[in-house]
Amino acid sequence: MVEAHQTFVIVGGGLAGAKAAETLRAEGFTGRVILICDERDHPYERPPLSKGYLLGKEERDSVFVHEPAWYAGADIELHLGQPAVRLDPDTRTVRLGDGTVIVYDKLLLATGAEPRRLDIPGTGLAGVHHLRRLAHAERLRGVLTSLGRDNGHLVIAGAGWIGLEVAAAARSYGAEVTVVETEPTPLHTVLGPELGDLFADLHRERGVRFHFGARLTEIVGQDGMVLAVRTDDGEEHPAHAVLAAIGAAPRTSLAEQAGLSLADSSTGGGIAVDAALRTSDPHIYAAGDVAAADHPLLDTRIRVEHWANALNGGPAAARAMLGQEVSYDRVPYFFSDQYDVGMEYSGYAPPGSYDQVVCRGDVAKREFIAFWLAEGRLLAGMNVNVWDVSGPIQQLIRSGHPLDPAALADPEVPLESLLP
Repeated sequence: MVEAHQTFVIVGGGLAGAKAAETLRAEGFTGRVILICDERDHPYERPPLSKGYLLGKEERDSVFVHEPAWYAGADIELHLGQPAVRLDPDTRTVRLGDGTVIVYDKLLLATGAEPRRLDIPGTGLAGVHHLRRLAHAERLRGVLTSLGRDNGHLVIAGAGWIGLEVAAAARSYGAEVTVVETEPTPLHTVLGPELGDLFADLHRERGVRFHFGARLTEIVGQDGMVLAVRTDDGEEHPAHAVLAAIGAAPRTSLAEQAGLSLADSSTGGGIAVDAALRTSDPHIYAAGDVAAADHPLLDTRIRVEHWANALNGGPAAARAMLGQEVSYDRVPYFFSDQYDVGMEYSGYAPPGSYDQVVCRGDVAKREFIAFWLAEGRLLAGMNVNVWDVSGPIQQLIRSGHPLDPAALADPEVPLESLLP
């Protein structure tokens, strides 16, 4: 039973935390809801930071999950700019950086992830950047504007989604861009070699240079400014700014010192939770980028770092905190926009899990759908400049039904007709 005098605490001021707070109120919870944010900004969404906001197409206010006045209206107690520094499950307390101690009945960890750092000489130079927070995007937006105006060079370490989206934004400002990537193609571990080259060609056509099979070993500077980067194959590339886009690590320090079970770091780490997003402590839940959940549909533990997981995982955790039956089995989903190419990806097909990739449509024109199959079952689908198909793709993934590759490849066969 959830009673009005109870206190629910949410640690993490991102999309997952904000949507969890919203859901608690929408589901009728009348107790205290406390949202702890280590940033001074109100909770915001992260996709615009590498897309519309970074491109200068969206205003700063557009990134926030709710208007600031919403929190007072919903009786959500906000602690902005106050990190949680200690969690004690025995006393059910969380301590903030200013010494405030809050007692909770149930607690949600939505602490997200933080960018991985380059461990090489020169990372302390003023021109080295990361992109995770609104402040990072504001700074980087100014840098790209200056680079474009002065014909400056940006070097990006990493050809994942963030690296490629920033490369596209930088070229739109007119900056010179070089991407250094250890793998042989962009997005190699997500799309495999079959489709990674498609994104390499997309960027090359816009003037981006790639240096594959190499990693940065040094950032060279003078008087605190970046001048060049060096790679482990002896190459040197001019640079006036460097972006480290080599992935993100789940922020698990609170959970670790509290003795909560963690997922194996070799599979992405994170806080281990069950299908209801409960941790090893029955009063503590986790959602969003930090949660490594037992996925009922995929039959594996998975940590998903994308917008849709925060959007849906926060509300699911809130309902579980209220005692509702929850089985969080959403098909993983994410999207990306680069130049005139938009794509959506649904499913989960890590390297080695699939035995066939089937495409329908015109790959050369970048208007197609790609399907990753294992013994005829659909694991994942990516639609590129083809819209309104994510629903049936996800239904086909859910069905687990063997599919005819020829029918999948035929644009004349409606995807809905392949459902059992």
